[in-house]
Amino acid sequence: MKKCLVTGVAGFIGCEVALLLSKAGYSVVGIDNLNHYYDVSLKHARLRRLENLVEFREIDISNKELLISLFKEEQFDAVVHLAAQAGVRYSLENPQAYVDSNITGFLSILECCRAYPVKHLVYASSSSVYGRNTKTPFATEDPVCKPSSLYAATKRSNELMAETYNHLFKVNSTGLRFFTVYGPWGRPDMAPWLFASSILEGRPIKVFNNGNMLRDFTYIADIAEGVVRVLESGMERSPEHKLYNIGHGSPVNLMDFIAVLEKSLGMEAKKEFLPMQPGDVEVTYADTSALEKEVGYLANTDLETGVGAFAKWFNAQLNLEQFDVRGRSLIEFKELFACTFIFLFVFSTEKSIFGVL
Repeated sequence: MKKCLVTGVAGFIGCEVALLLSKAGYSVVGIDNLNHYYDVSLKHARLRRLENLVEFREIDISNKELLISLFKEEQFDAVVHLAAQAGVRYSLENPQAYVDSNITGFLSILECCRAYPVKHLVYASSSSVYGRNTKTPFATEDPVCKPSSLYAATKRSNELMAETYNHLFKVNSTGLRFFTVYGPWGRPDMAPWLFASSILEGRPIKVFNNGNMLRDFTYIADIAEGVVRVLESGMERSPEHKLYNIGHGSPVNLMDFIAVLEKSLGMEAKKEFLPMQPGDVEVTYADTSALEKEVGYLANTDLETGVGAFAKWFNAQLNLEQFDVRGRSLIEFKELFACTFIFLFVFSTEKSIFGVL
């Protein structure tokens, strides 16, 4: 039985990939540091889906010593590296977290694959590496030297690091540039969750760039299957470093996505139109021809089916109350804390003044 390490296994994509690998007959070891970027109870809920299927260990990928011990003990055949500090907005507030996880952490993974060679390392890159490119669809042959965020810069750095380790040490690896992943068990800081939460609570949704955005929405099950297909297709090849886009290949206008979500939830959204966020891009659009030609895979879940599945799952969580479905990410908690602190400060100050008077 082949043994595979999945990093970031308590994450959105990591959990789905681990499930699929287990079903495919792999012995799966999953690691995650369970950080507090968003509600940890959601991560624990995902881990419950993996019980008796995946061996879980709480490990931070930036801890090279622990990783080396794990690789030495387990002698993995393959690695799917999905652990990372995600999110564009948060990279503006806490850049160090991205360097620690996405750069130092990935270096630890590469060093482990060098010391204890695996047949194939598949790692998560991102469509964000295309940054301010204007040519569409985005192809892996396009130059990617104008990132719009530090998050994007760290992901491009990962690609260059993997290329270097293949050249110097023959580490066989493939980077996957994910395009706008959505679906059940997603992250609270992502648009589908934020929109659904606001719609069901009667709060306005924030529509950036006045809705003039195109996104290549790709359903989570398609992403997970693509990851496993790519992993298996490269297990026996001569060591090289490859890159693939993994997206649906058909961008959708943001307003059309919102309309499908409104229909799936049975409620109309109140909309607050806002300018573009710093670090964001107007269009993501994947050229998936290389993935289709070389791996024989093409994402095929249509938007109505995918959004419908997400809406059904999201509504179900309202009743189960396993975690905070209102989508309070770390950023929102910080904003809420700041507002509460200001209110209490003003209130206590006024009370002191009136007490003197």
